[in-house]
Amino acid sequence: MEPQQHDAAPVADRHERAPRRTTKLALALTMVLGAAGVALPTAQAAPATAAVQAAADNPYERGPNPTEQSIEAVRGPYAVSETRVSSLSVTGFGGGTIYYPTTTADGTFGAVAISPGYTADQSSMAWYGPRLASQGFVVFTIDTNSRYDQPGSRGDQLLAALDYLTQRSSVRSRIDSGRLAVMGHSMGGGGSLEAAKERPSLKASIPLTPWNLDKSWREITVPTFIIGADGDSIASVSSHAEPFYESLPSSTDRAYMELNNASHFTPNTSNTEIAKYSISWLKRFVDNDTRYEQFLCPLPRPSLRIEEFRGNCPH
Repeated sequence: MEPQQHDAAPVADRHERAPRRTTKLALALTMVLGAAGVALPTAQAAPATAAVQAAADNPYERGPNPTEQSIEAVRGPYAVSETRVSSLSVTGFGGGTIYYPTTTADGTFGAVAISPGYTADQSSMAWYGPRLASQGFVVFTIDTNSRYDQPGSRGDQLLAALDYLTQRSSVRSRIDSGRLAVMGHSMGGGGSLEAAKERPSLKASIPLTPWNLDKSWREITVPTFIIGADGDSIASVSSHAEPFYESLPSSTDRAYMELNNASHFTPNTSNTEIAKYSISWLKRFVDNDTRYEQFLCPLPRPSLRIEEFRGNCPH
């Protein structure tokens, strides 16, 4: 499209007039502000002001500016420590392992509790602990009261684990109790949907190849990222992940990623696609960190590892 022409003053005349008007205005402002005893800002103050404003806009940003390489990396910028929680010291769930950034210099962090699937224990979800914690989260991979607990029970146990983290755990002072999330595999994924339904104050939910007899989740307002697998023969995407996603209200921040050449148990071992988009989802909604929107919007395209990706851009 050709630029519009305006029939005001000729171009040369406009360039000549602008400095005179600007000079007069600057002189007038200088005289008025100087007479009032107001100090004029200097150009050197602008970067500092911008930095202060950025911090004020989002005090929850943690870590350097993200890149494709940083969210695909096996470890993020934070050194990680861990502590084991015995089942004998807790109620409402079966204990677990807490992974957390070692430093206290950056303030508090958001936290996520992660449930294993049917008959599994926390070891099946252990790889998420250091992977997510090194990106700036407190991560609690839990054991359930029984390996045979159903999704509803697993949802309650995820919430009990978050309550323990923020109220009684040895790392509670490192956690922002207003920024919490849940994840889970299989029945644990179904449990993360149950938890999001029960506690709408959660900031994010990530069900991994989820299984649940309940197919409708229209009550959920928590930002929810569902991950399915095209070769899942236990919780087929047509019977579980897809109808779960489609039932979520369009007003809810939601996304669905179907992994290519993957099985029901793909989430149990280190996986770059699961990690990079889970990190992006948690960063965007737990930390309100819009720097990570670039990895979620526009929606990622199908690839050798992604069969399809649906969703709405973050509201």
